[in-house]
Amino acid sequence: MRLLRPRPLAALLLLCALVTAQAAPPAGEKPLTGFNAEGAARQRALEARFDSQLKRENLRVWMKRMSARPHHVGSPHGRDNAEFMAGLFRSWGYDAQIETFDVLFPTPKVRVLEMTAPERHAARLGEPALREDATSAQASEQLPVYNAYSVDGDVTGQLVYVNYGVPRDYEELERRGIDVRGKIVLARYGGSWRGIKPKVAAERGAVGCLIYSDPRDDGYFQGDVYPKGAWRNEWGAQRGSVADMPVFPGDPLTPGVGSVRGAKRLELKDAPTLTKIPVMPISYGDALPLLRALGGPVAPASWRGALPLTYHLGPGPATVRLKLEFNWDTRPAHNVIARLKGSERPDQWVVRGNHHDAWVNGADDPVSGMVALLEEARAVGELAKTGWRPKRTIVYCAWDAEEPGLIGSTEWAETHADELRRKAVLYLNSDSNGRGFLGVGGSHTLEKFVGEVARDVTDPQKKISVWARARAQRILEGGADERREARERADLRISALGSGSDYTPFLQHLGVASLNIGFGGEDGGGSYHSIYDSFDHYTRFGDPGFDYGVALAQVAGRVTLRFANADTLPFTFGNFADTVSRYVKEVAKLVEDTRQEIVEKNRLITEGTYQAVFDPTQVFVIPREEALPVAPDLTPLQSALARLQESAKNYQAAFDSPGARERLRSAETQARLDEVLMSAERSMTREAGLPRRPWFKHQIYAPGFYTGYGVKTLPGVREAVEQHNWKEAVEQTALAAQTLQQVAAHIDRATALLQGGR
Repeated sequence: MRLLRPRPLAALLLLCALVTAQAAPPAGEKPLTGFNAEGAARQRALEARFDSQLKRENLRVWMKRMSARPHHVGSPHGRDNAEFMAGLFRSWGYDAQIETFDVLFPTPKVRVLEMTAPERHAARLGEPALREDATSAQASEQLPVYNAYSVDGDVTGQLVYVNYGVPRDYEELERRGIDVRGKIVLARYGGSWRGIKPKVAAERGAVGCLIYSDPRDDGYFQGDVYPKGAWRNEWGAQRGSVADMPVFPGDPLTPGVGSVRGAKRLELKDAPTLTKIPVMPISYGDALPLLRALGGPVAPASWRGALPLTYHLGPGPATVRLKLEFNWDTRPAHNVIARLKGSERPDQWVVRGNHHDAWVNGADDPVSGMVALLEEARAVGELAKTGWRPKRTIVYCAWDAEEPGLIGSTEWAETHADELRRKAVLYLNSDSNGRGFLGVGGSHTLEKFVGEVARDVTDPQKKISVWARARAQRILEGGADERREARERADLRISALGSGSDYTPFLQHLGVASLNIGFGGEDGGGSYHSIYDSFDHYTRFGDPGFDYGVALAQVAGRVTLRFANADTLPFTFGNFADTVSRYVKEVAKLVEDTRQEIVEKNRLITEGTYQAVFDPTQVFVIPREEALPVAPDLTPLQSALARLQESAKNYQAAFDSPGARERLRSAETQARLDEVLMSAERSMTREAGLPRRPWFKHQIYAPGFYTGYGVKTLPGVREAVEQHNWKEAVEQTALAAQTLQQVAAHIDRATALLQGGR
């Protein structure tokens, strides 16, 4: 989960005061989407009882226990944590089971990084124990610094500094005449998900990849380093997976099917999501001598970090050797699945999840989110002990093996795919959690609903709603359009989801409407995926009083309880249609901008002045002219959007009509409408999936092929244009239009039900 940066306090206090002055009516007067007036009153009373059950001390106790030892996939403490949580769920009245999958999880047995020229230097490749951090000395149980799903390799080559190692960085190197073929590249963390860096490096011909955390992004440039402050110290390093998850997440050997015992598995050599070259993360302490030994041109200003040296690009004279060997073992991944059966609609499932595995002790990532889920589930269990039951079944999930590649959730979703397509009405995810601002991403059919929830939870620090505080942040720091919208729009926009956590298999593979929530922004620090992601670090810098852990339980608890109890599922379509209209406009602008860039580049090449645009003092390679493409005709897409907007408008008018309110008193009508509403997100998928990655079936949201976690909206069209694949852009435009027509038809079915049809 991406962390937000701290905000200026005085400005936020002023804006929070402004927002408070514009507060909405008292909570009891506000409607709840999906409930009639009587049901809304009962629901609010239930939520007040839920809040009264929450105890922040439970979060502290559970975090200390669960983060006491390293608990990566297949570790003894990982299994112990799963059994501990299953026992808690059972004691609270849930039907809880541990569901185990056998998954590929490599661990390192050889790690060598040495500079062989112009001088010899061996990298440290280790994080020292600190007396201020009680669990940092557990070396025998800790996974060393490495990237999971790097291939084995022993390579030597000159070093080239490639900034963040994304495609545009290599284009800049090419303009400067720097070729990485046969070289080892050094990239800094940031700019994209880490797995993109070795992927792009291999495509450009590099033989190895190193990734380091530059202190400008994650270290002393940001603030005092650990243990004095929260930020990454010189020997802290970021572990993490580099599997090619934009192709598919989950076990690399079982794409599309659950990795249960007896499942057919790919041979290791045939696994498409393993890297093509060896890759390893290092600290900025280990990166410093390598960067200092680089020659060649000085790096562009935007490429320079905060280390005390002049950043050069290379290649060489620094030459390095990287040798990696792994134990390619199959390990058990233990998911905890706890069910509270619904009283009226047990075959509709509200699925709520957070992962429990970590790279090391993982107090922040993921235990801070996991303990909030546990306290939420405990409070719901206490309600059930009084005789209350949810209308729909609630399924709480503690996922294993998220860190290597969303494996636990993906394998469970693939194993139970048919049942989930029939029954899942929502997937609600959290991950890490800290102090600050509520962040929400997800399906835009839920934007109005989640805004209502956020208005009903009080921020622990500012004593205004978490919605109002998030609004104040956007007014202070957003771009011009975002500031205007925050002031004028009734709802706050939620972000679209790419990837990076366990919502991916539900939303983008199965088409289950999903939300991802968490707090952050005032808990900045560099413990991520290091041995210092510990109870000591978190209780000093993360959320010392666990106030925001309780706030997360309040937000997630309301989402879960409202979905579980609503008369009809609380989906709306106006915000979705408005958001899709923005995506269509963005694609149209992208097409035009891309064509204009080609025209301008060709003109400069023809005039012989192309290289002078960049830096006349450098040596550049002048590319060839590119044929001006025939742009895809966006008229069908725009026509489909117009129909979608009309369908959304008609649905809301029908839903608000007196006749619909009367019809929705019927349990039969409620159930029939639910069936249509819960499958609306499914209608945004296509069985064939996206080009070159059929696992990703959603046609509105997907992780970018070259961004990883970062989302691409209308991904088939957008990525084809970005790659200048104009034939594919035409094909994908037609498919996107078909998808919007399909969604509109689905909404029309719901409207017909509200109007008395069948």
